[in-house]
Amino acid sequence: MSENTSTATRAAVQELLRRIGEGAPERIAALYAARVDWLLDWPDSEHGRAATPWIRRRSTRTDVAAHYGQLGAYHVPGEAATRIERILVDGRDAVVLGEIRQTAKPTGRAYRARFALHLTVEDGLVTRHHVYEDSLAVAKAFAGR
Repeated sequence: MSENTSTATRAAVQELLRRIGEGAPERIAALYAARVDWLLDWPDSEHGRAATPWIRRRSTRTDVAAHYGQLGAYHVPGEAATRIERILVDGRDAVVLGEIRQTAKPTGRAYRARFALHLTVEDGLVTRHHVYEDSLAVAKAFAGR
């Protein structure tokens, strides 16, 4: 892969992160390909899934917009922060390392979750979105009392 490919990938990832920070689901989804290889790391059991409906398989740009819409709906606005520690780029692939801080709207519980986000960018659009996060922290924040 050329240095130009890595530069284009980095630019696309930085724009994606900027739009995620803005929180407009349709604008975020516009950076994804029509078909997406989407994965959120989550235990195989269904425990906690009803409380966290945004955590599921996705495959289309429309699904991506729904994900970001649900994510916003289930968290307290203004009580979120993301710290990006590193963006590693190799050709079309990028890995974003960091930590999210959110507050679960249904329970009022704040949580922190470390994450690694593996993205692949082709022709300026994200074609792979795999997230590996501290799913236990998320599940505890949304669990009933």
